[in-house]
Amino acid sequence: MILHSNIIGEGEPLVILHGFLGMGDNWRTLAKTFSKDGYEVHLVDQRNHGRSFHSDDFSYELLVEDLKVYCEHKEIEKINLLGHSMGGKTAMLFAVTYPEIINKLIIADIGVKEYPPHHTIILEGLEALSYSDEAMASRSAADNFLANYIPDLGTRMFLLKNLFWKEKGILGLRMNLSVLIDKVEEIGKLFPEEKVYKKETLFLRGDRSDYILPKDEKDIYNAFAKAKIETISNAGHWLHAENPQDFYNKVINFL
Repeated sequence: MILHSNIIGEGEPLVILHGFLGMGDNWRTLAKTFSKDGYEVHLVDQRNHGRSFHSDDFSYELLVEDLKVYCEHKEIEKINLLGHSMGGKTAMLFAVTYPEIINKLIIADIGVKEYPPHHTIILEGLEALSYSDEAMASRSAADNFLANYIPDLGTRMFLLKNLFWKEKGILGLRMNLSVLIDKVEEIGKLFPEEKVYKKETLFLRGDRSDYILPKDEKDIYNAFAKAKIETISNAGHWLHAENPQDFYNKVINFL
């Protein structure tokens, strides 16, 4: 099966991989900007996310193979690859598995270390939401319901992009929630310690994020020999949404 994508612009391929519980559409605004610089931007939905296929299987190895099949299907020989969070983990593993396909690699706010599961409340809230017919009757009702679990409006808005109308008066969630809950420990897995990527890589982190700490830099440089680590100011984990101008500038200068 082929991953769903939205393709914006023409030119050199730039593939963007979203984070956990996200979708390619989260990157539409930045994609339009990159397309003006001569890039054909592929906003890919990873398996069990967005409009891509659902599967009981979920691992980074599978996500890597999904992307390889996608590139073959689209007859793309070389890509620039940008991955955020979970998408960054996919991008890192793809780069060491198929380095010949990569031109430039950009990893947004994720390191090579293992991350313990930390989405528990979010997943609980989404699961409860999915079982509430009353809450799933309108977007405002869904937002009010989810606020009991997730007080941060920005996070809720990000998650509620997954809502779609299954039929009149009944909303559904695009992600394969049951499998993502079951496989949540896969999300934070350690980057394989024996793997080394020798081509240029840009790591971007938010100055208000704790995903890449100073103590994590040594392990990043060990795995990515030509890595550059740069910081986006006034930004947390969703650095591309919180400071899109600086994020864009760093990426386009690297490309």
